[in-house]
Amino acid sequence: MQAATQAAGIGPRIAVLIPCYNEEGAIAKVVTDFRHALPEAAIYVYDNNSRDRTAAVAGHAGAVVRAESLQGKGNVVRRMFADIDADVYVLVDGDDTYDPFASPGMVSLLLRNRLDMVTGVRVGLAVTAYRRGHRFGNRMLTWMVKTVFGRGVSDMLSGYRAFSRRFVKSFPGLASGFEIETEFTVHALEMRMAIGEVRTAYSHRPAGTASKLRTYSDGIRILRMIVQLAKQERPLQFFGLSGGLMLALGIGLGTPVILDFVQTGLVPRLPTAVLATGCVLIAFLSFTAGLILQSVAHGRKEIKRLGYLAIRPYELGDEPGDPARSIPQDTASPGLAVERFADAGRLPNLRRAD
Repeated sequence: MQAATQAAGIGPRIAVLIPCYNEEGAIAKVVTDFRHALPEAAIYVYDNNSRDRTAAVAGHAGAVVRAESLQGKGNVVRRMFADIDADVYVLVDGDDTYDPFASPGMVSLLLRNRLDMVTGVRVGLAVTAYRRGHRFGNRMLTWMVKTVFGRGVSDMLSGYRAFSRRFVKSFPGLASGFEIETEFTVHALEMRMAIGEVRTAYSHRPAGTASKLRTYSDGIRILRMIVQLAKQERPLQFFGLSGGLMLALGIGLGTPVILDFVQTGLVPRLPTAVLATGCVLIAFLSFTAGLILQSVAHGRKEIKRLGYLAIRPYELGDEPGDPARSIPQDTASPGLAVERFADAGRLPNLRRAD
């Protein structure tokens, strides 16, 4: 039946994208598990200047191996999105910390509910898998995005996601490193895309492998990305806030000077008066810049939206489902089967991405 399905071209083309850097000890299991979880998917491993045998091991495990010389996860993801043509994209890290058998539920939820992005919300089963500092940083940054952009996701920094073709081909991909996950979230929120979440197990890395995430430097880069995206996507609020602060400072400095002038007709603190005037002028310049850039941002958003709409979405047909596409419950991680497949239903017939 699977061969007939592929020959007939029925079902969505699914591509599993795995960016890798020095993951020799984990990549074989990741590729093998995804071949079992999504047997009809094409699995791509992009090696990012690894100094070990990551590429050779991934190729031996059955993945299509390619290389990206620009260092950084964001650069790799941008190259993947540009190179690979599919209807559904599953992005996952190559460190074997995410559960591959959650992917059928993510893909099914994406297709059945016509979503553009499904995020795998991490549920840490081990203390060493999701350190307290990383958990706190994730919650803080997620809260910041929700505050600035109005709504958000439960796990903004998750590296496990499923995307529609519309999302991938309309995503600019300007980030170079781990801040790419922040750009995913903000792009979906600003474009008002339909998004969903699936709870998935998150375990510790295999022995002999090391995390590439640098807590403080990467955290600062993610914070900087949030500020940059706020400036680009919400310029009126961004410059309005800075203008409001400068206006408050100018009023605070200038009020005593004005009172002295009213009472005595003199300006005894001329430097303070000049500083207060400068603050008020900067405030009005900031408000003006915000208004102008808000119009520019609105025009950019319209163009991006039209580009998004120009991409034909995958239409889930009425082809009969194949029970072989569903993952048996006994292969799922304990306690997560309900979260994975709730509202997801069975997977439709799948075929390999070109």
